[in-house]
Amino acid sequence: MVPWAVFSEMKKAIPVFLLILFGLGKSAFAQKNDQDKKSDPDSTGVVSSALLPTVAPLLLFDEEKEKEEKKEKKKKARKNIWFDVKTQRGFTRREIRGQSYFEYFNYTDAERMPNPYIRDIYWYDPSEKAIRTEGYTPGNGYLLHGPYERLVNETVVESGMFYYGMKHKTWMVFDSNNVLQDKSHFAEGWPRESTVTYYNRASKSIEEIIPVQYGLKEGNYFYFHEDQQIAVTGEYKYGEKVGLWTEYWDTNNTKAVRKREIQYQEEPYTKNFRPYIRAEWDKDGNLVYRKENVN
Repeated sequence: MVPWAVFSEMKKAIPVFLLILFGLGKSAFAQKNDQDKKSDPDSTGVVSSALLPTVAPLLLFDEEKEKEEKKEKKKKARKNIWFDVKTQRGFTRREIRGQSYFEYFNYTDAERMPNPYIRDIYWYDPSEKAIRTEGYTPGNGYLLHGPYERLVNETVVESGMFYYGMKHKTWMVFDSNNVLQDKSHFAEGWPRESTVTYYNRASKSIEEIIPVQYGLKEGNYFYFHEDQQIAVTGEYKYGEKVGLWTEYWDTNNTKAVRKREIQYQEEPYTKNFRPYIRAEWDKDGNLVYRKENVN
């Protein structure tokens, strides 16, 4: 038998033990809840966003800037110095069906974050010895910067210029006989045909950026609240809305909170696809609607 004194002490300890056990259980439940939230991208509408006014695009297609660049061109004639940046030369080579494919390019080791408004950022991946357009982070590769040429055997089929990973100035495409097939113009990643509207042009307060190439909407689309906080983001391909389009609440630039996400076709001209609202959040980031069982 248990002595009465010992039993009495055990009785006193039981509430403490239960409290500890309850606390541990509550802590474990909270941790599980946190893990569930992390695994659920819709658990909160608050997002970490680079698309805030600190990096809002400035006036596009600045003609004065281009004039200054032309004046400075002769001063930049030193080898491998482009747009005042010292670069290195690189190349890739592949053999496909008896033909040799070459890419000659310049790149910079400057660790610069890509412009979040530009869809395609070109960078050299030394581990794979290949040029990529997605997945760049400072330290894992090198942004293309300066002239670029792509050749099939010994014939140039594409040439252009890069500016910190973004297509810049005139780009030309040739056929196998070196006859010009296409010419396009870019300004730091933006197709020159793109249209920009402003709340106030004098202060460079942008309202909307519509990417246009070859007469069709092509690339990343942006709409801004009047205080320059991002309002809508999405993507066009061949004139069609594709992928996930996101609307954001205007929080006076304190944080980025999703308002609504609309799912469009993943590829343009997909038959029998109807866009639908995927999820909605209130201004505090609380989930108020989510479409379930979407195939």
